[in-house]
Amino acid sequence: MISEHSSPESERLDRRRAVSWAFYDWANSAFATTVIAGFFPIFFKQYWSAEASVTESTFWLGAANSLASLLIVLLAPLLGAIADRGGARKRFLLAFAALGIVMTGALYGVGRGEWAWAAALYILALIGFSAGNIFYDALLVGVAGERKLDIVSALGYSLGYLGGGLLFALNVLMTLYPGWFGLADAAEGVRVSFVTVALWWALFSVPLWLFVPEPPAPDRVSGLAVIRAGLTQLRGTFREVRRLRVVGAFLLAYWLYIDGVDTVIHMAVDYGLALGFPADSLIVALLITQFVGFPAAIAFGRLGEIWGPRTGIFIAIGVYILITIWGYFIRHPWEFYVLAVAIGLVQGGVQSLSRSLYARLIPAEKSGEFFGFFNMLGKFAAVLGPVLMGAVSLLTGNPRFSILSLLVLFVGGALLLARVDEAEGRRMAGAL
Repeated sequence: MISEHSSPESERLDRRRAVSWAFYDWANSAFATTVIAGFFPIFFKQYWSAEASVTESTFWLGAANSLASLLIVLLAPLLGAIADRGGARKRFLLAFAALGIVMTGALYGVGRGEWAWAAALYILALIGFSAGNIFYDALLVGVAGERKLDIVSALGYSLGYLGGGLLFALNVLMTLYPGWFGLADAAEGVRVSFVTVALWWALFSVPLWLFVPEPPAPDRVSGLAVIRAGLTQLRGTFREVRRLRVVGAFLLAYWLYIDGVDTVIHMAVDYGLALGFPADSLIVALLITQFVGFPAAIAFGRLGEIWGPRTGIFIAIGVYILITIWGYFIRHPWEFYVLAVAIGLVQGGVQSLSRSLYARLIPAEKSGEFFGFFNMLGKFAAVLGPVLMGAVSLLTGNPRFSILSLLVLFVGGALLLARVDEAEGRRMAGAL
């Protein structure tokens, strides 16, 4: 935790350091937007596994996502502990980023029908992306003082929405009008898009490497001893998490409401298709969310500075509750666009303020490990929500009822968040 009595000098924001840190979000969000949400699922089904049945290709795509997520869930806290004790958060970040970059670029060379290679490369790229975020988040406490955590965290998400949206828009144009770019067809446009993501990710990671320092590590350990020290610290932190009841309460609340948020992200297009909306309209809605999210995330960062991050999260959850209710009644594509705007207004805000609030509740010297837990729960998110939506849709025979099921996650998360005492959490973390 950052001291409650930080000096004005420590609270003065180093703008170059903050922007350099935030630009990593600009860098890797291209993978989240173009690869995860955009092209990989479609291309996997229509190109790499074109000879397989629809159900078979869906199974293998789901298995690839699940395997990558499971590995991150199992490894995240341990990796964070090792990075803490070795003073190597930055090096771990860049190592996993390099893994993600190389594997993403390698997707260009996967031929038609080679679904197994595509799945293997995607799993490794997803591990690089997800594991890298553990250490990226952990670096936040060394970039900004307590009073600037909200705005710096928001800056990262804001740049992520803008950067990911810009490259995704370019990549969509490459598939719609391949001739403009000297490409043979849409398939080549998609394959080249994977290369552009890799280059984008690599290029915009450079500022973090150059200008963001490694946070100090008390009792730093090197060599093989760092693994033993990491395991020892991890066992201790499991005990500490049980003692830090405020951290535990926040993590449970976070798991519920972020599950709702991630379910909206992953299931919105499917829900729109179920209602009979054209696929083109849904792609437009995705782009709208990206570009609205850019200024909105910054605005939420300012709101967190003025009213506190917890209040900002409550506001975002309230908007999501209204979105969920309205989603039941929509009848026209233009309403889906309005919902996309509403989602863009709060999506980055709830993510960034959750990160900055959590950073206040944990010991700064163990940020890698504690953010390992944070990201572990993030990977568990969107597990309950999609199952809930699918089950309700199946049982009722009406997809509109499925969206209402998410109210359980948002309302439950809000109720648990109301029990989180930020001041008490800071005090308990400082006493460790």
